[in-house]
Amino acid sequence: MSNRIQLNTTYTNHHNIHVGYQLENEVNEYLAVNFGLNKAVFIVDENVLELYRKTFIKEISGLFDEPIFCSVPEGEQSKSLSQFTNITNKILEAKVERQTPVIVIGGGVTGDLGGYVASSVLRGMPLIHIPTTLLAMVDSSIGGKTGVNHSVGKNLIGAFYEPKAVFSDLKFLETLPQKEIINGLGEVIKYGMIQDESIFSNLKSLSVSEKFTYSKEWEQLVTKCAKIKSDIVSKDFKESGLREVLNFGHTFAHVIERVRGYENSSHGEAVYMGMWGAVKLSNLLGFNIDITNLSAFRALYTSTFEPLETEEELANLMLHDKKVKDGSIRFIVLEETGQARAKVVNDISLIKESWKYIIQEFK
Repeated sequence: MSNRIQLNTTYTNHHNIHVGYQLENEVNEYLAVNFGLNKAVFIVDENVLELYRKTFIKEISGLFDEPIFCSVPEGEQSKSLSQFTNITNKILEAKVERQTPVIVIGGGVTGDLGGYVASSVLRGMPLIHIPTTLLAMVDSSIGGKTGVNHSVGKNLIGAFYEPKAVFSDLKFLETLPQKEIINGLGEVIKYGMIQDESIFSNLKSLSVSEKFTYSKEWEQLVTKCAKIKSDIVSKDFKESGLREVLNFGHTFAHVIERVRGYENSSHGEAVYMGMWGAVKLSNLLGFNIDITNLSAFRALYTSTFEPLETEEELANLMLHDKKVKDGSIRFIVLEETGQARAKVVNDISLIKESWKYIIQEFK
């Protein structure tokens, strides 16, 4: 039996986030009760489809008379308008109806792309997320953000669109490479920085080995992170205020991803690097934030960041961020660990100094 977190917003009816281990029976029961069993769209990461075609995916797709499969190639490059068009063409050719469920199985890229497809086709089809990576379980599958990238920047085309349900089955983590667990930890660490310091104690009691091994402690940690995000989203679905704190480290991270190339940079790793810049900026603004909680995990992140761009050029790239307002960059800073807020920063020297700090740490 899974842990259930109920997410209520002022925009739509509530939905449940299920966190547990071996959830295929729960998924089947949910689908059988809530949908007709004629057609269903399955938007699936290509690696997940290969690994689970004869087990999990066969079991849930077997409920439907006409399962429609759309495979998503691995990598950030799949979060594109061309992939969006390919999938929507296939779905529309299959003569789906507005109540045909769209079941998205994969990590953050597949989830963002699949969610945007569900939000757009027939002006909205029921969306069910089955995240298969740690990052997607604790972050991207929760809260209704969907979209694709543009050459100008990341996540610039998309919509807010809530799923009907989320099923986070930790069994999927057993087939992930270690680097993907570390990628997800970037977002887990973020929750510790912005809201709940106890997460750092939880993390220190868990091992990040080459092969993920399920434990109740891991399940509790994923549940804790999912609840933090769902509590914030329930109060601010459209990111008009409180929800902005979830972007801690991301204003730096999006530039890091763009400069390194989306295909060469994992999101969680970029967020981890970005949080170093956000802590430095917080301290430059007069707050006294200890870097210890971040540096405790430094050995896990071995990639370098040695951009050709100057600190000023990196700062200027931030002007393409969604959080820019009236030409000013809004950063999420810490007043203290566990207490984050948005702050407009116009002093370019502080931003340049923060970039310098990141580059020195990760050179």
